[in-house]
Amino acid sequence: MKLQSIRGMNDLLPSESPRWQYLENAVATLLARYGYSEIRFPIVESTELFKRSIGEVTDIVEKEMYTFDDRNGDPLTLRPEGTAGCVRAAIQNGLLHNQLQRLWYAGPMFRHERPQKGRLRQFHQIGVETFGMAGPEIDAELLVMTARLWRQLGIDGAVALQINSLGSAADRSRYRAALVDYLQAHHGELDEDSQRRLQSNPLRILDSKNSATQALLADAPVLSDYIDSESVDHFARLRQLLDSAGVSYQVNQRLVRGLDYYSKTVFEWVTDALGAQGTVCAGGRYDGLVEQLGGKPCPAVGLAMGVERLVLLLDELQQLPDSIARQVDIYIAAVGDVAVDGQRLAEQLRSSGDWRVQLDCAGGSFKSQLKRADRSGAVVALIIGEDEAAANSAVVKFLRSGTEQQTLAQSELSAFLTAQL
Repeated sequence: MKLQSIRGMNDLLPSESPRWQYLENAVATLLARYGYSEIRFPIVESTELFKRSIGEVTDIVEKEMYTFDDRNGDPLTLRPEGTAGCVRAAIQNGLLHNQLQRLWYAGPMFRHERPQKGRLRQFHQIGVETFGMAGPEIDAELLVMTARLWRQLGIDGAVALQINSLGSAADRSRYRAALVDYLQAHHGELDEDSQRRLQSNPLRILDSKNSATQALLADAPVLSDYIDSESVDHFARLRQLLDSAGVSYQVNQRLVRGLDYYSKTVFEWVTDALGAQGTVCAGGRYDGLVEQLGGKPCPAVGLAMGVERLVLLLDELQQLPDSIARQVDIYIAAVGDVAVDGQRLAEQLRSSGDWRVQLDCAGGSFKSQLKRADRSGAVVALIIGEDEAAANSAVVKFLRSGTEQQTLAQSELSAFLTAQL
């Protein structure tokens, strides 16, 4: 049998990885400018961590997690999201007591869903989590920061911010009871999926894509009528901060997010440029989660952005620089018995500049090496034959322009290439 990758767990080929690197480098650079520090934690965690944080009656825990028993019989799970693992790591390593933390992480997550464009079973997220700050200023910072990222990437015109306030856990409990009473009276009019959620996770019905259910929800109780004055003030101040920063948004009172741990602020950055898979970044406040997972009470808010979807969006909007397709700047072809000279020159150039220098190690004729130079995407080929080696020179051949080739002393190459590249 021919071995293949698992369905929904794709290879990232060399032709694609520069696009990911471009996005990841842009995000990491921006986060550093805002004072965020990277944290790395395991891909595999105790299953109980996700049951306690995400909620046992959520779709993720009930249907989507990759869970197995290890050789000791302990139930383990491939992480379906990053917040729970980050909180666990922060508690375990003493990062939260009387401290403020701005953390970020990146890596694969796993959910057993039907694979489709922009939604895979192994997918990748960049997550940001902050701890110890209760006010709306940190909520606003996350949204202002992501708005800046979209501008830098050139996709700000294609994404829109939706925000809502869920209030406290007690607020949601009162609202949930009112919503269930209303929907129970219309049980027969609900779609099958919403009927299933009615007792287990009724707030998710607000996210239903069924048009008949959405029409029914038009007269349903509204969450904003049930949240406490502190949450109202928090949300009003957040909106004021966003207005002051010039960040446009829409209040979406049906935005609830799919995880049980959220409270107060929730948000999504959405796009219509990718069809049905519209959310590219989302998050919210989860002030009770640290205590729920065994730590001392600690306010927290975070977000996660989908790498696959953002790369798709960059590609769709043609916002990926042409230069990222090029993995080699300078290709060195050493023709004949002059391999030592080619290797020495390659090392000299790597030491004198930031160029990506590739040395032909396959050998062969001048023609075959130049074909490989062209396929590499390099801008310039440096050719060293026996005559050039004897004269300590190299032929400079431009592969992407009509500039005439010339022969230069190797001592002049660094300055010449700096001016040309």
